[in-house]
Order: sequence, then structure tokens, then C-alpha cells
Amino acid sequence: MKYKDYYEILGVDKNASQDDIKKAYRKLAKKYHPDMNKSNPSSEEKFKEINEAFEVLGDKEKRKKYDMFGQSGNFHQGMDFDPSQFGSQFDFGNFGGGRTYTYSTGNSDFSDFFNMFFGNGHRSASFDFGDIFNKAGTGTGRDLKGQDIESEIRISLYEAYHGVKKQFMLDTGMSKQSISVSIPKGIISGQKIKLKGQGAAGPTGEKGDLYLKVIINKYDKFTLNDLDLNTSVEVYPWEAYFGTEKIIETLDGKIKLKIPSRIQTGKKIKVPSKGYRDIKGNTGNLFVEVRIINPSSLPPEAEEVYEKLQNLIN
Repeated sequence: MKYKDYYEILGVDKNASQDDIKKAYRKLAKKYHPDMNKSNPSSEEKFKEINEAFEVLGDKEKRKKYDMFGQSGNFHQGMDFDPSQFGSQFDFGNFGGGRTYTYSTGNSDFSDFFNMFFGNGHRSASFDFGDIFNKAGTGTGRDLKGQDIESEIRISLYEAYHGVKKQFMLDTGMSKQSISVSIPKGIISGQKIKLKGQGAAGPTGEKGDLYLKVIINKYDKFTLNDLDLNTSVEVYPWEAYFGTEKIIETLDGKIKLKIPSRIQTGKKIKVPSKGYRDIKGNTGNLFVEVRIINPSSLPPEAEEVYEKLQNLIN
């Protein structure tokens, strides 16, 4: 069996600190990660070898046992050795804390040399992909982050104006999940909200982002043109002629609108600063179109007045 020089694999000195070992491992793990070397199949084996070296040297107790065995056997440059010369079991009681390790094989992630010492390659808590790929803003973590997802959510004009918290079901085709999103007041139809970490999971387990496109549904009482709102008000002929006041709705509540005398149907009354207000606080105007309508029925006395009016005009 070939002696594994884990220090040489990580490219560090035997007196290297734990921090130096960790830094060397991060650098090599990023370089040889299979997802970064899809055109080079041999990188996977190199990646496993680097992980194995760090599994030992990154753990103080394992490193101590490994160092003491190396000093005792005086192995250099990957020199071969025969486990049988130590007997069927390897007793490290003199330098490993009195424990006996039985040589065994069968773990595909770690070598026979590793399994001989540490029994089927049990991994320590120091093996942390998140710790490897998300430090110091190197950018590599972003490359291994999961895929971003785009979706849509529909809301009413009133909800868009005032802001709302919505619960919606995200269906990616592979899974469904309920997501809560706070939609800020003043959002414009077509704008997107970024939900960090709500996208697909990547190789390291880190999720991408969800970009949620907001669609504002048509509202029967208002139409939105940029930041201006358009609505209408119905008046009877005599109201249009003499002028009147009408209560109308806005997104901020009801207001009293003054209808000037002798107004014609189709004319618009401008109400300043009662339009849509966006996220930055910019506000449009409200335009109210006057529609003159006739009553569907009148009492006899009112009909007589209409007849007299008709006769006078004609």
C-alpha cells in the first residue's frame, strides 16, 4: 500500500498551522471541483484526494495520529509499505490514545490508506462546503450557486398602491412551495422583486434567487396611464346644466368632486395629485370623465317638465 503524503497533496509544510491548511484546502477545492472542471474527468479524483487530505489534516486528532504514524514508519515520497508487517491489526496505543484500528476497505470516497486509520472514512464536522465556497467574496460561490428562477404574481391596483403581503404557490415543475412576499406600495406593473435564496439549489446546497414579476390586474373603476388615473362620473342632464357635486372614489378614499355648470359629456375634470403614487413618491393626477345619462324612468310631473322643455327648445 502506498503511503499518502497529505501535506504534499495540499501543498503545505508539515509545520503548517490549521488556518494555513484550511486556506490551502479552499484554494485547491475551488480549483478542482468537478462542477468547475466538467471537461476534465480526472479532476473528480483529484478533488476526492484533496478532500481526504483535509479530512485528516483539518482535524487535530486525526492529524496527530497521522503525524505519529509517519514519524514511526519513516515514510517519504509516497513510499510503499506492507500493512501485514504490522500484524492483522494496527495498534496505535503508543502514539494514538490507546485505540486499535482494524484495516478495512470498501469506502469509495476515501482510500484504503485512510480507511486503515479511520475506519470506513467517517467524515468530521470540519468538512463544510459552505465554508469553502462562500468566503471573502471570491465569486466562486456565485458560480456554484443554484439557478435563479423567474415567476409572476398578480395583484389589484389597490394592493399595488397601498402595498400588501401575499402568500403564493411557486411551482417549479419539480416541486411546489408556499412563499410569502411583501410587495412595497407604489410598485409599477412589470417591475420585479428579488427574493434572495428562494431559487433552485446548486451543487453546494446554496440556492439561487427568485425574481418575482408583479402584474397589476385591470381595475373596473380606474385605468392607469403612467402615473395618471382615469375614471368617470355619471350626471343627469339638469346636473350637467346647472352644475352639482358628486362623491367619487380615489385610491386614497372618497372625495367630493365639483361639477361645473353647462359641462358637456366626455369632458374631463382634473384632480391634481390624486393619481398613482410610485415607490419614489412621484404622484400623478386623477382625470374624471363626465358622462351625461338620462334616468331610466321619471315620475309623471318630471315627464311633464321634460315635455315643456322639449316644446320650448323646438
